Amino acid sequence: MPHILRYGIVAVIVILDQITKIWADKTLAMYEQIPVTGFFNITKAYNYGAAFSFLDNAGGWQRWFFTAISLIVSIVLSVWLYRMSKEERWLSLSISLILGGAIGNLIDRVWYGYVVDFIQVYWNTSYFPSFNIADAAISCGTVLLLILTLFEKNEPAADEPDSALK
Repeated sequence: MPHILRYGIVAVIVILDQITKIWADKTLAMYEQIPVTGFFNITKAYNYGAAFSFLDNAGGWQRWFFTAISLIVSIVLSVWLYRMSKEERWLSLSISLILGGAIGNLIDRVWYGYVVDFIQVYWNTSYFPSFNIADAAISCGTVLLLILTLFEKNEPAADEPDSALK
């Protein structure tokens, strides 16, 4: 996958994430629920912590802690993505998804001090924590990365006769 496509995927995720978060933030009242299906609502919530609101009420220091972690992860993933070969299509897709999501949430943390969530999935009276496009991209990229790690087989190179013995 060429670099332009990799970073194009990152840019599309960041743009979609920010547009949808701005829409939700400007349009919805806090915790207002707009039913979409019998298991899915649009609702605005702010997350001051990390995934699943981890450290949400930690007193404010978590904003800069998670901002720093997001920034470091974004830099590392950007460099890794750049260094990948064109043949690493699926791996570069997974890293592009994770990077796009990380940057989307990083923008929120820097500008607002929290992440805007607006997608709410539930079953009967059990609600999954609200999330956004960035979170969905990170989750999809992580699942793809796990699948690649668990199931991708690296074949020994044909020009290395003893490579199967290593």
